[in-house]
Amino acid sequence: MKFKKYVKRVLIGLVALVAVLFVVLAVTAFPIISGFGAKNLCSNAFLSNRTSEDVLQNELGAFPLSLGSFSLNIEDSSASASVFGLARKKAIFRPGLGCTLVNEVSEEVLRGQVFDKPEFPYEPDTLQWPEGNIIPRYDSLRSLKDRLSKAIDMAFEEPNPEELLLTRGVVVVHKGRLLAEKYAHGFDKDTRQLSWSMAKSFTNALVGILVRQGKLNIDERAPVPEWNDPEDPRNDITLDQLLRMSSGLRWKEIYALPSSATNMLFRDADMAATAAAEKLEFEPDEEWYYSSGTSNIISRIIRHTLGDESYWAFPYQELFNKIGISSAVFEPDASGTFVGSSYLYMTPRDFARFGLFLLNDGVWNGERILPEGWVEYSTRPTPAAQDQVYGAQFWLNAGGQKMPDVPRDAYYAGGFQGQSILVVPSKDLVVVRLGYTQAENFDFNALVSGVIEVIDSH
Repeated sequence: MKFKKYVKRVLIGLVALVAVLFVVLAVTAFPIISGFGAKNLCSNAFLSNRTSEDVLQNELGAFPLSLGSFSLNIEDSSASASVFGLARKKAIFRPGLGCTLVNEVSEEVLRGQVFDKPEFPYEPDTLQWPEGNIIPRYDSLRSLKDRLSKAIDMAFEEPNPEELLLTRGVVVVHKGRLLAEKYAHGFDKDTRQLSWSMAKSFTNALVGILVRQGKLNIDERAPVPEWNDPEDPRNDITLDQLLRMSSGLRWKEIYALPSSATNMLFRDADMAATAAAEKLEFEPDEEWYYSSGTSNIISRIIRHTLGDESYWAFPYQELFNKIGISSAVFEPDASGTFVGSSYLYMTPRDFARFGLFLLNDGVWNGERILPEGWVEYSTRPTPAAQDQVYGAQFWLNAGGQKMPDVPRDAYYAGGFQGQSILVVPSKDLVVVRLGYTQAENFDFNALVSGVIEVIDSH
C-alpha cells in the first residue's frame, strides 16, 4: 500500500513538472517558434515567390520548428503561426517593405504606416552588367568561364546526407566581370534571398554615407537617447565601438534557445530599444562580442540622424539605386526601423554588386559614395576581437582561421546558415554564396581557394 502511494506521488510530481515545463516553454520558446515561422513563411512567399509547401518542408520542417502550425493567407497578404494553439503570431506583407511581425502594436497601426520608397530609376534587364542584368558573352574568356563553372559545382555537392549543405546560389565576379553563377532547383538569378547578418555590412555602408555627408562622426559618443544621462556609464560608448561590437553591452547571440537575439527578432516591436536597454557588462573596448542588437541600435541612429521624412528612402536613394541594386527590400520592424542586423532581401547578383562596390573602394561609375578610406577602416581588425576575425560590421580573414588557403586581405559580409559576400582585393574577386546550411559547416575555404586556383592558372 505504501509503495502504491509512493508511486502515485511520483507520478503526480512528474505530471506537475511536465506542466510547469510546458508553461515555461509556452512563455519563452513557443513565441520564438511561432514568430520565426510566421515571419519566414511570409517573406519567403511574398518576396522570394516560393510556395508555402516548399517553405514548410525546408525552413520550417525541422525540430523544434516542426512543433508549430503555419498558414499563409494570400488574400490578407500575411502568414500566421502558433504552437499547440498557443503563442499566436502574425506577419503582414506590405509592398516595398516586405514582411513585419505584428508585435506589441496593432495590425491596424502597422498597415497604416506610410513609407516613402523611391522606385528604381531604370530597367535593369536593358543594360549590361554591372549596371544591369545583361551578361556579356566574354567569348575570349570561354575557357576560364568553363573552369570556374566546374569550380563552383563543389558548392552544390552533398557529401554527407545527414548534414545537407543546401547551397541555393553562387556568383563569381572577377575584374568586374560576372563569369560564373549557378542556382539550386527552385532558385534563379531573379530569386530574392535573405541576407541574415550580411545586412550588418550594408548598415555599415549607410553609416559611411552619413560620415561622408558630415552627419555622423564615428569617434563621438553614439547618439542613443536612452544613454543621454552623463552619469550613465553607457554615455561614453562611441559609434565606432558599436560598429566594432566592442561596446561592452550585455547580450546573448544564441539561436538554439530563447535569448537576447531571438526575443528581439521575434517578440519585440522596437528592436533597437530592446538592445539599447541592456546594461554594460564590460568596459567599452574591453571585450568583443558579436551582437545583432548593436547593429539595430546603429540602424535607429541612422533613422534619428535623418528624420522620418527621409529615412526610409535613404538606403535606396543613396546606395541601392546608385550601384544597380534593383531588387532590394530592407524590412522594418514594427516601430518602422530597418532591421539592420538581419532582414535584407535581394537577388544573388545584387549581393555581388555590393561586393564589387566595396572592391572599388565605395566608388561606382566615378561617383564616390563611401568616404575615402571607409572600406579600409571597416576591414581593419578590431583590437578586442581575437585572431583578427572582425572589423566594423565585416568579418575578416586576417588571421586565416576560417579560410587558411585564401589571401589574408579577404573580408566578407557573413550571415546565418552560410550566407556570404566574399571580397578578395588582391585577386580582384567577389564570391557570393547563399544557402540553407543548418550546421554552419559550409567549406568556404575550399570554394574560394578553388576559384582562386582557376583564375591564377588562367
